[in-house]
Amino acid sequence: MDFDDQLRRYFGTADLDALNPSALESGKERLAVEFGLETDPGRKFAMWALMHILGNAPDLDVAFEDPDDRNLARDFMDMLDSGMA
Repeated sequence: MDFDDQLRRYFGTADLDALNPSALESGKERLAVEFGLETDPGRKFAMWALMHILGNAPDLDVAFEDPDDRNLARDFMDMLDSGMA
């Protein structure tokens, strides 16, 4: 799942700066709903990563049943914090 494709799917644009606050919140809500319904682990992780970037990701123990997936998410957060991503 391509990052720009995710942005277009949930927000209607790849340019989040062009969105007004209500459109941004609506897109975040759509993303969260679809995240809750997603069963494919790769797509679910990509959606969670976008939600994390946007500040509305669920806690890891809620988002991922598999401990390996939680560890991957922690690694992703560490990469973002270190500026590697």
